Amino acid sequence: MQPVITVGLDGSPESLAAAHWAAAEAEKRRLTLRLLHAWPLLAPEPAHASSEVDQNYWAKRLVHTARAELQTRHPGLTVVGSLVADDAQNALLQAASESEMIVLGSRGLEPVESYFLGDVSMPVVARAERPVVLVRAETSVEGTPPAPASRVVVALKLNGSSDDLLDFAFHTAAAREVPLVAVHGRSVPLHARVPWGVDHDATEEMTRDAQKELSKALRPWREKYPQVDVADSIRLASPAKAVVQAAEGAALLVVGRRAHRHGVAPHLGPVAHAAIHHGRCPVAVVPHD
Repeated sequence: MQPVITVGLDGSPESLAAAHWAAAEAEKRRLTLRLLHAWPLLAPEPAHASSEVDQNYWAKRLVHTARAELQTRHPGLTVVGSLVADDAQNALLQAASESEMIVLGSRGLEPVESYFLGDVSMPVVARAERPVVLVRAETSVEGTPPAPASRVVVALKLNGSSDDLLDFAFHTAAAREVPLVAVHGRSVPLHARVPWGVDHDATEEMTRDAQKELSKALRPWREKYPQVDVADSIRLASPAKAVVQAAEGAALLVVGRRAHRHGVAPHLGPVAHAAIHHGRCPVAVVPHD
């Protein structure tokens, strides 16, 4: 199957913003864009039917309208539509296994009413085999030129492998031709706190140790992607707070989650949760070992 980026469409402003983001990303990566609309009540396709009797008319119109708009903005991009008669969560998880990434709309902590954004998006983020990108409506405003190129921010824990996470982050920065900032947050331990604040000797040692670990983790990726301008940032704050603050004004925030292991319920860690709910830029959640 030809490599694709898949976006879930349900007609909400957030899903349309996701489609615009996915189209721009597919164009940069030279991939096909697939517009997916899933609904269990889609009827089998009739041989001949007018719009008056076609039960799938509105679903087709939703995909067709989005495809036409995206094709106008990205004339060189291959855009295909896909209607799936299945539960949205199942359809999106299947699509994720067949895609380079899957893109969904997001409302952060705001009330959720959309079909894809309700009980569907979070389980997809937690279970998908490939990266899932969540896009808010305000990140793509129709009728205005795209925002200037910014930076990609990636959050690193420094314990365990982060190869899949770094591969996605570096590849994205290279495709966009923007800098990459690697962020590591580390809370100040109790023993480094003193009545007047913090023990600066202790925090400086913590920062030096973390800097060495971060540089070691980034070294092979700097060599693989020499065209990417890379900066690193050690922040003495909770990892979740450090990442959200570092991503302010970024083009994309990349966070990881442990890949689903047999017998263990899928879940998101505190950094991924904070990024999804509080980050204002698009957020990519990348499964890794």
